Parts: sequence; structure tokens; C-alpha cells
Amino acid sequence: MTYEEFADARLAAMLRYAVMLTGDPHQAQDLVQETMVRVQLNWRRVARADSPERYVRRMLTHQYVDWRRGSWVRRVLLRAEPDDAVPVPADHAETAVERDQVWSWLARLPRRQRATLVLRYYEDLPDAEIAAILGCAVGTVRSSISRALATLRAELVETC
Repeated sequence: MTYEEFADARLAAMLRYAVMLTGDPHQAQDLVQETMVRVQLNWRRVARADSPERYVRRMLTHQYVDWRRGSWVRRVLLRAEPDDAVPVPADHAETAVERDQVWSWLARLPRRQRATLVLRYYEDLPDAEIAAILGCAVGTVRSSISRALATLRAELVETC
């Protein structure tokens, strides 16, 4: 398989995964673009992997977890914070409100915890595969998921 064939076949899935990680389609596009540049530069190593898709997903996840540590995002991220003074229209559907609330809660989680939740509940991966992607122990994955869910439960209780 060539890089072009891989990109044609898996780019859309990688973008959906990145949107779930970042919560922002524009940041997800940037994250996928940065990752795919690295994939292309290292294609020989990626192609030799047992599962190139898993290898690239791991690269993307690591890129996401490490993304804010560098100055690159601080230089490129131009999105302003939402203005609290602007009233939200009252005609939004209840599901849209709930979805936005969940996005807000997910955005407050630490990156590794958010990544474990996305890998578990969106990608439907078992603990061992999540641990392989994140480069940690299975117990660390389980504790990250547990902490993330506890945080989300606490947020839910506060709003009720």
C-alpha cells in the first residue's frame, strides 16, 4: 500500500477521530494535517508496521496529547472565546443543548483522559489496544477512564 492509497482510504476516519479528540473541526483538520505530514515523511516505517492504521492513530493521539505543550498552537489558534453577553436563541433543540454541554465537559478534561474516553466509547477499542496507542499500561488506561467518568459525573451532578 502506498501513502496515497492509505490517505485516500483512511483520511476521513482519521478526521472524524480527531474531531472527537479536539471538539473542534478546524483544530481537528490541523491535527490530521500535521500528523499526515509526519506519516508521509516516515511512510516506510509506517508501511512496515503490522497495522499502519493503528500506527497512524497512535501518532495522531500522541500529537493531540502533546499538541498544547509546544508554542505552535499558541501562534496559530486565532479563535476568540465565546461572548457570554450574546444570548443563546431559545429555539434550539434540547439534544443540541445537551450535546454542547457534553462537548464543554469533555473540553475541560485533561487530554489523556479525553483521549482514553474517545478511544473507548467512540472508537470502541479494548483496554489493551488503548494502552498500546497511548503507550501506557492497561491499568493506567482503566484509571484514566475511571477518573474521566468521575469528573463527568461530578459535572452532571453540579448542573442538576
